[in-house]
Amino acid sequence: MQVIGAIIILILGRIAAAFAIGFALQGSLANFAAGVLILVLRPWVKKEDYWSVRFDLTKKEVFMKRLRWLIISLLICLVSAGVYAEEEKQWADQAELTFVDTGGNTDVTSLAAKNLLKYSFSEDLVGSWKLAALYGETDGVKTAENYATEFRMDYAYTDQIYLAGIGGWLKDKFAGIDSRYYIGPAIGYKYLTGPKHFVTGEAGLNYVMEEYTDDTDNSYLQGRLFGLYEYAFTKKNRFSQSLEFLYDFSDSDNYNINSETAVISALSDSFSLKASYLVKYDNEPVPATLDDTDTILSVALVVNF
Repeated sequence: MQVIGAIIILILGRIAAAFAIGFALQGSLANFAAGVLILVLRPWVKKEDYWSVRFDLTKKEVFMKRLRWLIISLLICLVSAGVYAEEEKQWADQAELTFVDTGGNTDVTSLAAKNLLKYSFSEDLVGSWKLAALYGETDGVKTAENYATEFRMDYAYTDQIYLAGIGGWLKDKFAGIDSRYYIGPAIGYKYLTGPKHFVTGEAGLNYVMEEYTDDTDNSYLQGRLFGLYEYAFTKKNRFSQSLEFLYDFSDSDNYNINSETAVISALSDSFSLKASYLVKYDNEPVPATLDDTDTILSVALVVNF
């Protein structure tokens, strides 16, 4: 949870100052934001001391308290972004937040956060930095936890051909990966560029170093194929389907397939809802007792800056 907190705090650091909240809440999302604040603040009870509050906490409630404060902080800063004047800028940022908490016969809690920051060094050169974290527990037992970050530089060689350099890190102990580092070049081609249909293909090589939870490790040259199709229903609403194939040249049985199907619907110029279904297939998981397929179905609040 400390890592998730650090990632979310980093996301918050890129967002507008909290003093603008009152102005930002005047928009169409005012009722939504106020309702969420009421839900997350409901359990708090004031003490006689004006500057403190009382909360009787079990171990799970301590965890929930921290999550609530993270969500409150994120929401406050996200809604304040609406006060920024529209001006030409070199950077763009997209943040996603998904939170689920159920009680009763089964207690399930999950929190996922993503952030994608892009910076245009010139018309042809764009850098991006992606952060992602996922945490889940069921009946007080941790059932999911993974973290990832990726840096990328894209150079537009022509209007349709681009070159890229990619490097990243991943940690997912529930999938048997204690750490994975990768770095390598890629080349891409934009087959269709709109206005309704968008198709991009990409091929590359990565040098991969992996450490597994069973205290083994591996390093190898990896081939990567990636495809993305997008259909724009309107200017702000779209469907997307991506497919990625990762292949170990030293072991033909060691390959991965990743697929994401998503629909994004705009709530306003800055806010959207994203429903997605992610499938991760590992043909040769380590250790071999692990399942070869992981799936994630989620609905996230997306904010664009």
